[in-house]
Amino acid sequence: MSRVPLVDPSTTDGQRRASLDRIGAAFGTVPAMFRAVANSPAALQSMWAAFGAFSTGALGAAVSEQIAVAVADRNNCRYCLAAHTVLGLKAGVSEQQLRAAQGTEVDDPRVRALLEFAVALVNRRGAVDADDIQRLRDHGWNDGEIVETIAQVALNLFTNYINIALDVPVDFPAVPLLADAD
Repeated sequence: MSRVPLVDPSTTDGQRRASLDRIGAAFGTVPAMFRAVANSPAALQSMWAAFGAFSTGALGAAVSEQIAVAVADRNNCRYCLAAHTVLGLKAGVSEQQLRAAQGTEVDDPRVRALLEFAVALVNRRGAVDADDIQRLRDHGWNDGEIVETIAQVALNLFTNYINIALDVPVDFPAVPLLADAD
């Protein structure tokens, strides 16, 4: 049970209603996470704008969803892991590739380096060093893609924390965390 009410799009009004209507149009329904975040119209606007900005970002949907599942798994966020697995499948990433991305064990060394960097950002609370950045450059990532990765990790931390702290009910098919396999 969510620790905050899940805002009902049909009974709210104003900017909150407009935002939830846009989200519903994009997903075909309004996922529980957005209904929880809608308790703060400013937070909802911020989150939705960030998702929109990254939808046209340099990393592309497939890499972005792999970052999201790696960060979600690291943070034990079942909601985000489930949601981004669905979104990753829609972006053309296979179930096997998404499972591998949870542990940064993808076959592509370039993407693996980026996922390892994303998880290092989480593990070290952003305190990566010059060698970490250079390793990404050595794998062909440019400065814009590196900055976008950091921004996407921050967005994923935001969504992970919302879902974990507020115990938002998962409304996507469940995906096991890597820790569940142990």
